[in-house]
Amino acid sequence: MTKQLRVTNNPDRMKKKSAQSSKPARKQQATKQEKRAERRPKRDDAPTRTSPPRSTRPIGARSSSKAKPTQDAVAGRNPVVEALRAGVPALELIIASRAEMDERMMEAIRLAKNANLAIKEVARGVLDIITGTTNHQGIGLVIKEYQYTNFDDLLNKSKNPALIIGMDGVTDPHNLGAIVRSASAFGADGVVIPERRNASMTGSAWKSSAGAAARMPISQVTNLVRSIEDAKKAGLFVVGLDADGQESLPNFSLAKDSVYVIVGSEGKGLSRLVREKCDLILSIPMSSEMESLNASVATAIVMHWIASERESKK
Repeated sequence: MTKQLRVTNNPDRMKKKSAQSSKPARKQQATKQEKRAERRPKRDDAPTRTSPPRSTRPIGARSSSKAKPTQDAVAGRNPVVEALRAGVPALELIIASRAEMDERMMEAIRLAKNANLAIKEVARGVLDIITGTTNHQGIGLVIKEYQYTNFDDLLNKSKNPALIIGMDGVTDPHNLGAIVRSASAFGADGVVIPERRNASMTGSAWKSSAGAAARMPISQVTNLVRSIEDAKKAGLFVVGLDADGQESLPNFSLAKDSVYVIVGSEGKGLSRLVREKCDLILSIPMSSEMESLNASVATAIVMHWIASERESKK
């Protein structure tokens, strides 16, 4: 008995024994926690997200009403119908799922069928991305890439006297389309646009041209100054349009000659290099205090004047 009491009352022996007796309890507790963890749904078992997180939402998603479109497209019910009526070369008509069908939608579908265009139904979010906007009204028309004319070919096929219209910084596609339309109406041989800092023949420009872009040769050049030099070698006079021109339109002396008329942007006008390369800077007299005319209006006035002068020569 005495020996048993000495062993029992030894503090070190008691701590060791207590530690040994607590191990199974902790192990049993850990086992229960592991079992509970196994019964919980794992992260991999959670439902898969069907839409991207906000920080990685693709361009054109519904979080933004305006973004860069992934394809050249006309969006909106009236614009699509007008583009189809004008014969804008298109690839396909795209309609959002469960879009409301009204007269304009039905007409767009009818015109697309008559033009043998593919008609696709897509999710609204997909249409957002293609058109670059959420304000497409459930419809979009994907436009074909425009086939530009080589500038040398444009020069070689021009009449005598030639009339070629160039643009220097006209960034509004509606102005581009309107100029193309006027060029066709007044017998111009072609239109020239630079690749950079200028509107190109997108769906909006096609629509504004009212179909004239299908008949009018349009050349897109990498360097507008170089095109001026080539035009001079071909015998054309280069005329720039500017409010501060040294010659007024009623006194325009080169109307009956072959001319390459270049219009600048409404805000900045002609760029310095282009202005320096021009043989003549022409202005349009105005009675009001308005600083300048719209680029397409100014170009149309000059083309009409040239056409009238040439007609009087016959």
